[in-house]
Amino acid sequence: MKTNKNLRSAGFTLVEIMIVVAIIGLLAAIAIPNFVKARATSQANACINNLRQIDAAVNQFALEMHKTTGGTAPTLGTDLTPYVKLNSTGSIPGCPANGTYTVGTIGATPQVSCSLSTLVPAHTLP
Repeated sequence: MKTNKNLRSAGFTLVEIMIVVAIIGLLAAIAIPNFVKARATSQANACINNLRQIDAAVNQFALEMHKTTGGTAPTLGTDLTPYVKLNSTGSIPGCPANGTYTVGTIGATPQVSCSLSTLVPAHTLP
């Protein structure tokens, strides 16, 4: 009995593998900038929400301590701690993009600002 030994060996050719790698590279080149933009936008939104919370804490502090417009700024670490929801470490949440918050005078616009307010998207209160 004669057997046919002309079976083609299974596997992918080099050209097929190169095409698949090129397609994956193209998809990655399209997707990565969108991920970076989405990350920057979400960090800016989280920063703005922190600024709103700190701004409300400044207003509540001023109301309870009978401060007037133009009064001295409360300290972020000690004066405002009772008025802000603290993070897991027991401190006022910081900017997720490693910016720093500054509290201005009471009644100023804005009362609270982030050091990253010049970035796009901006880390500023509307």
